[in-house]
Amino acid sequence: GLVIDGRTLEHVLHDSLQNIFLELTGKCRAVVCCQATPLQKSVLVKLVRSKLKAMTLAVGDGANDVSMIQVADTGVGISGQEGMQAVMASDFAVSQFRHLRKLLLVHGHWCYTRLTNMVLYYFYKNVAYVNLLFWYQFFCGFSGTSMTDYWILILFNLLFTSVPPLIYGVLDKDVSAEILMEIPQLYKM
Repeated sequence: GLVIDGRTLEHVLHDSLQNIFLELTGKCRAVVCCQATPLQKSVLVKLVRSKLKAMTLAVGDGANDVSMIQVADTGVGISGQEGMQAVMASDFAVSQFRHLRKLLLVHGHWCYTRLTNMVLYYFYKNVAYVNLLFWYQFFCGFSGTSMTDYWILILFNLLFTSVPPLIYGVLDKDVSAEILMEIPQLYKM
């Protein structure tokens, strides 16, 4: 990781040193800014996000972190002594910094798995229904007649687009939380 203070960050954000700094940050897993202004923090996140094409996660606990949290791809606010401004501006909120590990490793893994399963499910559902309509047109001589009533189509889409997300959201956990916390390498998969 890299720890950088506000005065050093001010010099680095000039055009002449940006490429060297980005090369250095590209080799780091984390960059921690301390005693930096809110503008410096947001400019740094913008720079890394646009130039390195990297996913950015900004974690903050106060009002001075709001601009950085809003610029990042994912913002995490920590509710604490400095107020709730960071939490209000963030995508996710945790009560303490130590909960960030579980948020990323467990809930991040589960969320990614659920989203990929749902995307595949929606493709399958739509391909199945469109194939049915396509082959029915061969049967009826491409007359354009509808195979089903409109209320059946509405019921089909209502049932098959509302029930599965609820089931996936409640029941789908491919790996238990304990295993995900013990083996962080599973997050990369």
